[in-house]
Amino acid sequence: MKRAVSKLCRRAGMSRQNYYARRRQRQRHQVNAELVLHLVQRERMEQPRLGGRKVMKLIEQELQEFGITFGRDRFFCLLRENGRLIEPKPRRARTTNSRHSLPVFRNEVAGMDVTAPNQVWVSDLTYIRTADSFLYAALITDKFSRKIVGYSIGDTLEAVGCLRALDAALKDLPDDGPRPIHHSDRGIQYCCHLYVERLLAAGLRVSMTEIMHCYENALAERVNGILKQEYEMDANFRTKEQAVKAFEQAVHLYNHRRPHMALNYRIPAEVHRVAA
Repeated sequence: MKRAVSKLCRRAGMSRQNYYARRRQRQRHQVNAELVLHLVQRERMEQPRLGGRKVMKLIEQELQEFGITFGRDRFFCLLRENGRLIEPKPRRARTTNSRHSLPVFRNEVAGMDVTAPNQVWVSDLTYIRTADSFLYAALITDKFSRKIVGYSIGDTLEAVGCLRALDAALKDLPDDGPRPIHHSDRGIQYCCHLYVERLLAAGLRVSMTEIMHCYENALAERVNGILKQEYEMDANFRTKEQAVKAFEQAVHLYNHRRPHMALNYRIPAEVHRVAA
């Protein structure tokens, strides 16, 4: 074997020491790549559709502890070579019905510079498919921290689900803290008298989209998209109980485990807690 290696090295114009050094380097790179894939797989066990940049941020500290340096381009090449890149899913139908005669409000947050939690809350509805029927999820998200501060999931598309989500958000709002502006589309659930009265009674200002609904409430719709794209909430669940459990787990992971690019790859719950 040694003679064969020496012969090959002479042909390549390389010393045996150089050959073995390069072989050790190749072996080390292979081991490093295997560890990276293992860490990626571990994160994807909890969040199967979490994007590559966010996964890289989650495992960054562990790679440093192992003394492994992995650049972004090399990381994405490794994911691509091993079939670990995430393909986007197509957009789904909307749940907004803005054709009604209820009072509407002007957009109070357009161009507003949000600098802290509980300045602006954005709200939206989405649907979850089950074998029997649909469930409807109402979400309220803090615009600064990206944390889902209130949510509800149930059988009806009526305002009761939105009211439950609002009550959950208000429960954790400090009594002596700022009162957020509540921003939503012009869906009938948010324009109904009961919902608006609850907002005003809690001291929240009311803001709604005006012309370009999807752009004026983009963050709320983005959160819905993340839950469906990354946390499989667009699946066809067998039972309502299964769907509710999956939804609650998705919200928890989104709030406590998902790094956000807009937050410099920090976690929503941490940003909300520290900055509040």
